[in-house]
Amino acid sequence: MRLPVEPVTFTPLYMQRVWGGRELERIYGRSLPDPEQPFGEAWEIVDREEEQSVVDQGPLAGTPLHELWTSRREEIFGSGYQGHPRFPILIKVLDARDDLSIQVHPPVDRAAELGGEPKTEMWFIADCNPGAKLYVGLKNGVTRADFEKAIADGSVADRVHAIQPQPGDSIFIASGRLHAIGAGFLIHEIQQNSDTTYRVFDWNRMGLDGKPRELHVAQSLASIDFEDFEPAMDTPQGDTLASCAYFKTDRKFLSAGEHLANPDAGRFSILSVVEGALESEAGRRFSKGQFLLLPRDTKPLRAATDTTVLQVTLP
Repeated sequence: MRLPVEPVTFTPLYMQRVWGGRELERIYGRSLPDPEQPFGEAWEIVDREEEQSVVDQGPLAGTPLHELWTSRREEIFGSGYQGHPRFPILIKVLDARDDLSIQVHPPVDRAAELGGEPKTEMWFIADCNPGAKLYVGLKNGVTRADFEKAIADGSVADRVHAIQPQPGDSIFIASGRLHAIGAGFLIHEIQQNSDTTYRVFDWNRMGLDGKPRELHVAQSLASIDFEDFEPAMDTPQGDTLASCAYFKTDRKFLSAGEHLANPDAGRFSILSVVEGALESEAGRRFSKGQFLLLPRDTKPLRAATDTTVLQVTLP
């Protein structure tokens, strides 16, 4: 028997990180697992063997995302998603109180030989401190030889391009693009379902265990796009912030009383409430900082107040 069509929400998975903080508690009112430790990531939607989103309420409560994807795919997600043994995207909130490592994800044509998974992603700046910096791409003219010398002498940061974005900005991070999130950001990250990251520089700091974190210099050098010079934050194309072979992210501005539905009624979407609140037909309320899966054929949600939402769909 088909279940009532209502939004599906999941219990976030919180990850301690040496660069993390407690902004998820302060800005989104979340209850973090430990009262003192720094939490750098909340995995909101994930279907990996070692990490799994689980439905937190309603008739599907207790059901892992992987079970929904494998046993009720057409009923909940719609048709046309063959060829994906696991739910193909992963969505996180990142709380960076310190600089993340300078890193890269392997491109599609090199990932297998490097022993990893390709990972293309996009960042939406939900909040940031004045002057906070993202590090993306190389400074003009930096060659591979220059970069290798910088690794050897500890000056990698001087070769990487820095940007100072504002809340509401976004940027696309294709596999192969050198990048790091600087201190002072709360970011919504939409990415391929991958957990492969090659660190090339970690600011000479210690990890939570008091030891230097592992670097992956050879893999990084094999992955970096050395023609990627000084990119800017992206310019939206209408509602669309990012569109690629793996996901599409739109930003919707809704006035109080306006409705939002799946772009294709027969296929699902994922919503991230950036500001404001949404209400379902059954009266459930989804506030700032919440993520929800909108199954196929779900009735439109109503904006309870002026509301900004990210809507993620699969091609």
